[in-house]
Amino acid sequence: MALEWVVLGYAAGAEAIMVLLLTLPGLDPLRKGLIVVTRNLLKPFLSVVPFCLFLLMDIYWKYETRPSCEGESCTPAEHLRHQKSIMKSQRNGLLIGAALLFYWLLYSVTNLVVRIDQLNQRIERLKNRD
Repeated sequence: MALEWVVLGYAAGAEAIMVLLLTLPGLDPLRKGLIVVTRNLLKPFLSVVPFCLFLLMDIYWKYETRPSCEGESCTPAEHLRHQKSIMKSQRNGLLIGAALLFYWLLYSVTNLVVRIDQLNQRIERLKNRD
């Protein structure tokens, strides 16, 4: 079960790095290549959304079927295992949220950068025409 979370973590990390590279100033020579790579990766990264929904349902199912450990009905070891399970679910929920947020940011930033490039080209054509 841990492999899914590793894959999601790598996908969120890759999205974060691409957003960072697209928004850093001073990378104008690399920006056109980054835009092409990012636009080509947006469709494969869209698979992160249903994957996150699947993992969110997995967290919910584990939460609903988790045995409760309240009062003196469980040993300290069982209580500790219960607390660890809750913390892992919270961590995984944050990872899901981060992956979805970074995908949305990557999509939005890529579209804005493409639009800015188109407007800059339009301005250059108008200047050259005059």
